[in-house]
Amino acid sequence: MANIQLIENRISNLPSPSGPRVNFVQGVAFLAPLALGALATLLTWSPAGVIVGLLLGLLLAQSPKIARQWERAVVLRLGKYAGLRGPGLFWIVPFVDNISAWIDQRVITTGFAAEETLTSDTVPVNVDAVLFWLVYDPEKAALEVQNYPQAVSWAAQTALRDIIGRTSLSDLLRGRERIEEELQKLIDERSNPWGVTVQSVEMRDVIIPAALQDAMSREAQAAREKAARVILAEAEVEIANRFSVASESYHNNPTALHLRAMNMLYEGLKEKGALMLVPSSAVESMGMGGLMGAAALRQQKLTGSDEPVE
Repeated sequence: MANIQLIENRISNLPSPSGPRVNFVQGVAFLAPLALGALATLLTWSPAGVIVGLLLGLLLAQSPKIARQWERAVVLRLGKYAGLRGPGLFWIVPFVDNISAWIDQRVITTGFAAEETLTSDTVPVNVDAVLFWLVYDPEKAALEVQNYPQAVSWAAQTALRDIIGRTSLSDLLRGRERIEEELQKLIDERSNPWGVTVQSVEMRDVIIPAALQDAMSREAQAAREKAARVILAEAEVEIANRFSVASESYHNNPTALHLRAMNMLYEGLKEKGALMLVPSSAVESMGMGGLMGAAALRQQKLTGSDEPVE
């Protein structure tokens, strides 16, 4: 019942297709015979002229009609379709012709929704969409369907529910363009016999349960953490490969290894208060005894200590 009330409210907010019922030409058609009747009354001193003029004015005032540029008037003559009139000024036969409908041929915007609809993987979703449509054949819109704005709105809602029921949640969230095209095609198939065509359909929002949103957020976070760990592992493998290549170069060139060790020690001592731990095997194999003494003097100078270095 809430869905029905929502659609009825949206239909009631549509622009009214009815044209003006009273216009300047109708006023002239009413006043001219009345003025002639009043003039005849003054000349003949008989009230019959005013009465005849009044009746004739009322009759002629029913004949002229004006349709706006975007409107078409559907005229029935003694209950049968007589044709379309407008835009502009047109005339009808009083008490014989009847304007059954004023058709608005501008683009009309209709909002519709599918509330608590289950997707193909049984997930309840609320989907809001906007439909842009227009009447391309006023004759069919007036004669083939009772209330074409309401019919288009119902057709759009049922089509949306049908597509959601055949679509999974992931496809609904990722493939909006495809769903909009399919929805437009489906609504067009249902509304074309009514003289209505759909220009476009746009999905405004897809609302899923809060608990499912939290689960999807945790899943996305876990996926990002997994990707970060994989990237870190790949970096470690690449670093190990580079070290393997470097070890082959150092194995064949002890001087390069010695220079690399000196550079590492220098880089470590650049920071004030840095503590360097050097294996004794490195001191013996690379002749780093003198270098270690120089490093100790450098450390003593940095810390400002006056104690001799042993």
